[in-house]
Order: sequence, then structure tokens, then C-alpha cells
Amino acid sequence: MPEDLIRYDIIIQDALRGAVKKILTEVGRTGLPGEHHFYIAFDTTAPGVRISQRLRERYPQEMTVVLQHQFWDLTITDHTFEVGLSFGGVPERLLVPFAAIKGFFDPSVQFALEFDPGKTAEELPAEVIAAGDAARTLRDIDQMTGAATIETLQTNESSPVNQDEAAARESEAGEDEAEEKPAAGADVVSLDAFRKKN
Repeated sequence: MPEDLIRYDIIIQDALRGAVKKILTEVGRTGLPGEHHFYIAFDTTAPGVRISQRLRERYPQEMTVVLQHQFWDLTITDHTFEVGLSFGGVPERLLVPFAAIKGFFDPSVQFALEFDPGKTAEELPAEVIAAGDAARTLRDIDQMTGAATIETLQTNESSPVNQDEAAARESEAGEDEAEEKPAAGADVVSLDAFRKKN
């Protein structure tokens, strides 16, 4: 079979990402019409993705967000979309390059697109990649500092007073974990739930 030197696969992927961009631009301008709402799956490790360390720890590879009732400040650029969502009552701001999108699904009309992340002719601007990398670096520093703090606390937990403090911290950690379940309007689900079963 002859080699595809035109790379139709990449051209089609970019054209479909352009459709997602156009859809989100219109929603950002006028809001969601009727019963339309979107499930957007993306690769959390892709260049330029900016999410909090808390979300990155919970979704180290892939995340699916729902744009329906509770989202705000949807901003579209040539290469990315940015949106505010609430997860467990905690507001978060996500920045996602279109090249990182793995799936786009509107269940109200059974419309779905699947993508191969990174399979694009589009090059992300250096500032978008740098912003994502800088956010990752800051998260890594915070994570290392947090780990050092935990080690210090564990070393000092031998005294009776510190054991009480440790129990209180464990109780607070349990409450935090309970709060981290996504709130309505910011559901995170697997795109596999919508794929047809054979």
C-alpha cells in the first residue's frame, strides 16, 4: 500500500479540533443552547495543560470534564480553551490545548468525536508550553516541600502531644478526601462509559 505523504489522518484530526474550537467559541459567546452539554476528555500529561496539583494527582493520565450548568469564564484562544469549574466545592481553573483533547461528546444529541492526542500538525506556541511547564515545576516544588513537611511531622509524632495532633490531622485528611469528590456540574467520568460495547 502506498505511503500517505499528505497525512490525511492529521489533516482530519486538525479539522475536527477546529470544529470543537468553533463550538466552544460559540458557547463562550452565547451560552449553551437548549439541552446541549459537553463531556471533554483530555490528556493531563500533554504539553501546555495547566491543572492544579490536586487534580493532577487524582487524574494523572486522563480527565473528563462536563460543561453543563456550573462552569464560568470559558475563554477560547487559537490553541487552547480555559474554563472555571468547581470540584468538591473547590473552584479550579483549567487550561487545555485543543491538541490535548482525546474526546468530545454531546449526549443530548449523541454526537461524539475521538482524537489521538498529539497527532496534529499544529505547533503550540512556546508561551503556552512554558506556562504549562512552569505550573508543573511549581507543583513539583510544592509536592517536594509537602513531602519534607510530612516527613518532619512523622518524625516528631512520638510525643503524646504530637500523637493527638497526628490524629486530628488524619481526621482532617479524611474530611478533605470526602470533599474532593466532584460536585454536580463538574463531573469527571471516563469516556469509555460512552463508547459502544461490541
